[in-house]
Amino acid sequence: MKVFLFDLIAYGAHFEDAKAAKLLPYPLPGHRFDPEVGARTFEEHLEAWAEMDRLGFDGVGLNEHHTTAHSLMNSPNMMAAAGAQRTKNLKFLLLGNLLPLHNPLRIAEELAMADCLSRGRILSGFARGVPREYGVYGVPMAESRARFEEAVDIILKAWTEDVFSYEGKFWSYKDISIWPRPYTRPYPSVWVPFTGSKETIEWAGKHDFSAVIPALKRGVLEDITGYFAKAKARHGHHLTPDQLCLFTDVYVAPDKDTALREYGDNFLYFNQTLWHHGSLGEKNAAKSSGYVASSSYDYVRPENRADIEMDRDKIRQITKSDLEARVHSGALAWGSGKEIAEQLIEKAEHAGANAWVLNLNLGALPHAMFMEQIRRFARDVLPALQAHEVKRVPAAERAVA
Repeated sequence: MKVFLFDLIAYGAHFEDAKAAKLLPYPLPGHRFDPEVGARTFEEHLEAWAEMDRLGFDGVGLNEHHTTAHSLMNSPNMMAAAGAQRTKNLKFLLLGNLLPLHNPLRIAEELAMADCLSRGRILSGFARGVPREYGVYGVPMAESRARFEEAVDIILKAWTEDVFSYEGKFWSYKDISIWPRPYTRPYPSVWVPFTGSKETIEWAGKHDFSAVIPALKRGVLEDITGYFAKAKARHGHHLTPDQLCLFTDVYVAPDKDTALREYGDNFLYFNQTLWHHGSLGEKNAAKSSGYVASSSYDYVRPENRADIEMDRDKIRQITKSDLEARVHSGALAWGSGKEIAEQLIEKAEHAGANAWVLNLNLGALPHAMFMEQIRRFARDVLPALQAHEVKRVPAAERAVA
């Protein structure tokens, strides 16, 4: 299995005054940003990536967010280019560029540059973003999916055609040839983060792209991977384990109680205060704007639908006792290296995924603690995962039988 560590790059100082109310003001005024903390945050995370590279991780996962302290990564392409200069083998899984918000030709050029700077270590993920970010960039949410799909068409043309022209609804180009071209031929592999909407799954299946899926409950994963396999099959493609990657949070400690003592407060700070910053009520906004259709999840079995739609308002209500129950039930992969490795391998086998993206730094861990987590994971979990290979996608076999 391939193993990537996901890095949000949260602002490196906690907002202590916001913890009691579990709320940061939005927008967060610029005077709250300390440039020394900001510069140190980037430097420390680049140092962590160099350590991941030294210890043999397959890659680091990055994404794009705007106007929030929970992730300072406005440009994953810029971060990948910086990281490439400090590493030799580490790949950069971009999850991903928020295509509806940007000029796709610019994204194609930046990714080609980053791929050359890294000598082919870019895995290009494309995403749509969250409702808050559409207001930031002045893009109508109702246009999100159409812009997204048109942007991908343009990027693929820019990467593969000697000279291309395109006449679209949102962007048009005539006689364009980008320089540089991607180092990877024909282009970096494309990964799509799934939140479960059937429109995204059908589109990714048509293009034979790969998927990153949250490690949801078994039934939901079966529904998603089975539907993805059907979508690929309709276009003559076959879903393999190398095209599936699961995403979850982990924390390595001698036991679950130690993990809760060491990491619990940071996890709660992230989920109660940081993560929903500027995004409360987005579920209703997404539905009312057409960003998500009322039929987007109708392929999911009725008993699983409550587990597929993310609700930040509900997640914000998590308590310390809720967290303890989730850890001790195994819902979160926290504990000893042996426990975590066994749990992740079992989940990967059930889902049919031959890769993991794992977050072990929620809530802006102190740098020394983050580095220690990387080293613990590399020592106690990484060898077992990388030695294991998932060879089949069970739900896909049933779906297309």
